[in-house]
Amino acid sequence: MSEKLLVVSDSPTDRVIIQKILHDSEIITACDSSEVRRHLDENPDIDLIILDITMPNMAGFQILNDLKSDTRYTNTHILILTNYDEPESEVKGLKLGAADYIRKPLNTESLKVRIGIHLKLIRIQQLYEQRMHEHSVTFDALFQQAPIGIAISHAGESLTAGSNNWISINPIFEQITGRTSEEIMELGWEKITHPDDLVADRNNFERLQSGQIRSYAMEKRYIRPDNTMVWVHMIVAPINLSGKHKSSHICLIQDITERKAIERVVNESERSKAVLLDNLPGMMYRCFFDKDWTMQYVSNGCFELTGYSPGRLLYNRDLSYNDLILPKYQNWLWERWEKAVYEHTKLTEEYEIITASGETKWVWEQGQGIYDENGQIVALEGLIIDITDRKNNEIRLKYLNEKNPETGLLNLRSFELIYAENYHLDTESKRAAIMVNLRRFSAINSVYGYRFGVKLIQDIAKCLISLVSEDRLLFHIANDQFVFYMVNYRDKQNLNHFCERIIRTLDTGIAQKTFCFNIGILEIDKYTCDDAENVLKRVMSASKQINDHERFGYCIFSNAMEQKQQREITILNALTETLSKEQDPSLFMVYQPILDFKTNEIAGFEALARYKNDDLGEISPIEFIPIAESSQLMGLLGKRIMRIVFAFAAYISREGYHPIAFYINISAIQLLSETFLSDVNELIRETGVVPRNLTFEITESVFANNYQEINEKLDKLKTMGIKIAIDDFGTGYSSLARQRELNVDCLKIDKYFINKLIHVRTENAITGDIISMAHKLGHWVVAEGVECEKQRQYLMENNCDMMQGYLYSKPLAEQAAIDLLNQSVNHCRIRYKAN
Repeated sequence: MSEKLLVVSDSPTDRVIIQKILHDSEIITACDSSEVRRHLDENPDIDLIILDITMPNMAGFQILNDLKSDTRYTNTHILILTNYDEPESEVKGLKLGAADYIRKPLNTESLKVRIGIHLKLIRIQQLYEQRMHEHSVTFDALFQQAPIGIAISHAGESLTAGSNNWISINPIFEQITGRTSEEIMELGWEKITHPDDLVADRNNFERLQSGQIRSYAMEKRYIRPDNTMVWVHMIVAPINLSGKHKSSHICLIQDITERKAIERVVNESERSKAVLLDNLPGMMYRCFFDKDWTMQYVSNGCFELTGYSPGRLLYNRDLSYNDLILPKYQNWLWERWEKAVYEHTKLTEEYEIITASGETKWVWEQGQGIYDENGQIVALEGLIIDITDRKNNEIRLKYLNEKNPETGLLNLRSFELIYAENYHLDTESKRAAIMVNLRRFSAINSVYGYRFGVKLIQDIAKCLISLVSEDRLLFHIANDQFVFYMVNYRDKQNLNHFCERIIRTLDTGIAQKTFCFNIGILEIDKYTCDDAENVLKRVMSASKQINDHERFGYCIFSNAMEQKQQREITILNALTETLSKEQDPSLFMVYQPILDFKTNEIAGFEALARYKNDDLGEISPIEFIPIAESSQLMGLLGKRIMRIVFAFAAYISREGYHPIAFYINISAIQLLSETFLSDVNELIRETGVVPRNLTFEITESVFANNYQEINEKLDKLKTMGIKIAIDDFGTGYSSLARQRELNVDCLKIDKYFINKLIHVRTENAITGDIISMAHKLGHWVVAEGVECEKQRQYLMENNCDMMQGYLYSKPLAEQAAIDLLNQSVNHCRIRYKAN
């Protein structure tokens, strides 16, 4: 479709030039004002007017003024032709309403480009107006034909009689209430609301208008003209219609009268049945056949059995019955029920549940499926009773035969029996044995005494028990030896990672840091490891491969030992090569945001080191950091990491962002280095970083040795302006009582305590107590590993200062971290002005 242009000029030459340049468009010409009017009347679809205001025989400015004074042409685009040396004419024309000006003599390319731009803008405007019209038509159709009642209003106060604040009410709204729009606006919603529902509705509406809530939903009754009641489910929420309607809102209603009537009938039936069922021992139930065991009915015996009132389990209102079943029984019980339903038989099983108080109970359940006329399952019904006392007696007798009396763990005999049974029954799953061997245990008994040795073994057992799972059993086979028997693990790396977990658990859980452990690993081959004796021989052999000078170490039996050693050499060589270069992208940092609870702004980033090798791929810091520490590379690596982070922190500061703190992990080896403080000063001068924007993170374990020396260094760092944080607090050497002696500013609560907030009742969690005591000691608190809303809510309620974790963001590369800062609504970017 070609454009239509009106060219107004008394110069034939100019008209010809314009027609030749715009030969693809339809051109209409005019020489005087009368022709202009005639052409506009005959061609209302003219897209653009080119008006020559330099015409000696025609008053161009008068034509421009007349057109812009006529409401029909107010929005018409007009370009004026001016002389090159008359800028005052250009200003005058623009003031009168011209969209742009073109200077004479006319330049062919310039004229074509500028007119093309304006034609494109006109087409965009027309397309926008067309789409706005289409959206309006669509909205009106949806509003009128929607199957629910809709009312839109703007009201400064609650709608009362005669306020006439409704903007629009759709037909379904009129149908549900039995009143016309005029009647509703005349009476006001308060007059047609049932008195018993009015107070709650009015309170909700006032809270909505004051901004306390973003929306509300409720069930209420409307009074129809014939005084009958209609039950509705109503949702009310703000809606932004335009700038002048500051308190507009939308009301959606759905007729639920029939549902409420059914509920009344069901309630009567349930009340009669409850009289009988509530006198039976235990808990009677009826539930859907789903993995949550969604309860349709629960007898009052539920409270005595579980500690929860029946209403909290109905339709999974607060929790499902499956949440009460110990995880190890959940899939097993589902499979047992599937079999019973398939075979149309009764189910009778014993399993454990967790009550509201955290107590574990053994229960006996008997139930059966309820089927429709087509044989399809519709529900389950049954009885669950407490059998804890009987089960405990059985367990006590079994314990004496299968457990180590000092630690309560399964003993050597149990390992032999379980291994033999598993060996013959399970020939497909991957299996492994991991031995944790306490070195020089006889010497410990000689020096410290037998009772001390027993207490140490019990402490080790408590640490290792935390790593037990359904596929990972723990055995105490000798005084100084523990064995994990694992099934269904993924691969060797999975075993390595588990050993690292063992090391971290023992390192943080055993207060005495002078004891050493060897860890041996054996991937079980069913053809050679045909009995438990061979398994224990091989895994013990692997554990003995650890050098005596290592406090912790682990080794995989067989060819894996060579592969592991070769890998460590490869990583060491790669790190050495990387650190020999001034810059190498193989070593890089990612940054996890730290969010301030009070401002809801990003207050800082924790810098996390990453290493990627062309041959080995991305290497976990859990792997390459220990190699660096054991090979005298930690000093160079730590300095390289600080240089990268300091430079990025300085860049963020120079770019004018709100002060951002950068948290950097510092190892004990770095702190104890004689050049550490001078290295820090050197890097501060080199990068220009502001020291107060730096926070050094140290683990509690660094205070186990050289406490005084490290504390003095921390004091010097604080004098420089650098903040000190204790990382992974609560799992290591220090305590809150000792924090007063330490030169630290911040505690970072270990993820262990944050994870606990998911599984324990909030009133039983000690995380809030740690926060409170830390504040009393003058420290701010950062919660690590926050991954769900329940954790965040608890931390806010207990006045935690900051959080980091996947709930807000994963660790980010530098540019992604900057992008996140730019996206933050509450973050103001300040540009510093030159003095």
